[in-house]
Amino acid sequence: MSDLDLLTQSLARNVKRWRTERGFTLDALATRAGVSRGMLIQIEQARTNPSVGTVVKIADALGVSITTLLDYESGPSVRIVPPDQAVRLWSTERGSSSTLLAGTEAPGPLEMWRWHLMPGDGSSSDPHPAGTHELIHVAAGTLTLVVDGAEHPVPAGHSVSFEASTSHTYRNDGTEPVEMTMAISVPFER
Repeated sequence: MSDLDLLTQSLARNVKRWRTERGFTLDALATRAGVSRGMLIQIEQARTNPSVGTVVKIADALGVSITTLLDYESGPSVRIVPPDQAVRLWSTERGSSSTLLAGTEAPGPLEMWRWHLMPGDGSSSDPHPAGTHELIHVAAGTLTLVVDGAEHPVPAGHSVSFEASTSHTYRNDGTEPVEMTMAISVPFER
């Protein structure tokens, strides 16, 4: 079975498990996540490979991390994630990418990401639930963080935190690659 097949199967099993555990019908989860009921059915039947944005919306609606939705099996309380098991969820032809390094439920989702943004690349994010916070540390280059339309340059060696309940974008307007690490904390809301 390919890695993509394993992820598709894991996503199907875990979406259904968490939806059932939260007491959500397909219609309730679809409304809460802003995705169609048909898409949820296809996901739970492992018949589709949804976009990263769709997986993020479903994870946010369920109050779990993306890691939890893609986890092959439940692990022990201490979980070591080797580099080959980190999940690359976004990439561009220029070589930009984001990789989910690790995540946990504490009590809401808490995720740690590694981002690589090539010059001229960027990635936009829809607003997360109220109370979601992001912490970013830029190791190389200068990140242009746009939060609710306001641009914030964040040079190498600097860190930034913000509430991510409004639209936000990560951009590299410079001439060298941006390397950054991001942590995202999403509160669980029933």
